[in-house]
Amino acid sequence: MSKMSTDLIRHALNGPVMGTRWSALFFAEPDFDPAPVRAALQAAVEVVDAQMSTWKPGSDLMRLNAAPVGEWQDIPSDLAQVLDLGLAIGRASGGAFDIGMGDAVRAWGFGPATADPQAIRTAMQAPRRPAHEVLDLDGNRLRKTAPIVLDLNGIAKGYGVDRLAEVLYDHGIRNALAGIDGEMRAMGLRPGGTPWTIAVEAPDRDRRAPHSILTLQNAAVATSGDYRHWVTVEGRNLSHTMDPRRGTPLLASPASVSVIAPTCAMADAWATALMVRGADAGADLARTFSLGALFLMRDDAGGVQSLGFGCLFSDEAAATAPALGD
Repeated sequence: MSKMSTDLIRHALNGPVMGTRWSALFFAEPDFDPAPVRAALQAAVEVVDAQMSTWKPGSDLMRLNAAPVGEWQDIPSDLAQVLDLGLAIGRASGGAFDIGMGDAVRAWGFGPATADPQAIRTAMQAPRRPAHEVLDLDGNRLRKTAPIVLDLNGIAKGYGVDRLAEVLYDHGIRNALAGIDGEMRAMGLRPGGTPWTIAVEAPDRDRRAPHSILTLQNAAVATSGDYRHWVTVEGRNLSHTMDPRRGTPLLASPASVSVIAPTCAMADAWATALMVRGADAGADLARTFSLGALFLMRDDAGGVQSLGFGCLFSDEAAATAPALGD
């Protein structure tokens, strides 16, 4: 006879990472010891942070940024995986997702330092080629063929969530919900056989409230929006999401884009790409790569309009092309 859901103990683990917190929710037998799992989860996300942070001067990513153009650099396997996926989504999105925007991110004050007007002018005037055109990746080696400053903030948290899921799986946990700062990945089902429920946040700068609720099983969701991190220039709030063509924050974009994909790294990167592309062109990308996507857009009356694609967000048939990286 199978165990009833009431026989299982709820475990809600969490810890610090990347200036926020990771979380893992699962249910286990009463004699299950969560301490080794918590330690392994913390260690996994700390590895991601140590390799991919732009806030840690000694990270592997910052070492790559300081490396000379034209010289091959050895990189750890986790970083190589993220760079490979980032470059692939960069190509597929026509450069809308670009991991080479580190100079602009820092210049506008979205990194460790405050905004710098001279650095902003330099970033805006710099000739720009997308990262997938100036990086050579060969297994665990990378070479820059032109000057570029890498930034993985649009994909590293999602990858961190995927690592949380992998650690849970390695510890025999098949049903769980893992997340970092709102980027979530659902494994299996809740006790009783129901999907995991996840809130899509309303794009409100003043408070946290749900806009809608998703139910997920063996999928991930990530959101890119303009309402948590922004700069104010001449009375106008500008999103932290960068326009790869101009080296500036997006001047016009949806309030947020939420993407459902097989992995959280994919969802994270695609949410940024669709934010850059906007609702119309972004919807085409979502259809092409079978991504569930929800665009939230502010209207002139101060309300929020929604536009959804994919089986979880609309009644239209899902696209038939496989999601990149599947």
